[in-house]
Amino acid sequence: MELSDMTPEWPGDAPFSYELSVTKQQSGSVNIGKLQTSTHIGTHVDAPFHYDEQGLKVHELPLDIYLSKAQVMDVSGFDKISSSDLEPLGEGVTALLLKTLAWKDRYEFPGKWPVFDDSIAEWMADNKVRLLGVDVPSVDPETSKELPMHQAMNRHQRFILEGIVLDDVAEGVYQLAALPLKIKGAEGSPVRAILYT
Repeated sequence: MELSDMTPEWPGDAPFSYELSVTKQQSGSVNIGKLQTSTHIGTHVDAPFHYDEQGLKVHELPLDIYLSKAQVMDVSGFDKISSSDLEPLGEGVTALLLKTLAWKDRYEFPGKWPVFDDSIAEWMADNKVRLLGVDVPSVDPETSKELPMHQAMNRHQRFILEGIVLDDVAEGVYQLAALPLKIKGAEGSPVRAILYT
């Protein structure tokens, strides 16, 4: 997702802002920008520390999780998605990207999105899939305090990528690069996620 002052933040969270704090005219040589943002805006990863006090922080995440062979599965039209809705995996796939098409307008925070059943986390563990990517703001509903899907992912030592954009991506197997920034002690990070063949 593009990050700008038009990017919707999680309700109640810090909005994104970017400005030039020093112009080339002021410095005599360069423009310098300043940004402020939540770590969970747009396309981002959740480090386990986000939902587990003992969980890994962003600077501790294994990077090979975010440089992987990924399979895009179209699950659009489902109100609830469980492991029984998933297709067979291609050889060597270690990331699952679910295309719900539920986030219609990326300039507005969506009112609702499908529920992801925690059976998906167990299915991932059984199939050696380490990363789940979704094209909505969270793997749990906005109002959830128990975070059943986050917690299931944590129990099975699986990892989470949220807010990806799959609107024009066909089902299939790709290479994924979605590296988080190395923010020491952080619970999440924006990423520039790309698929390539």
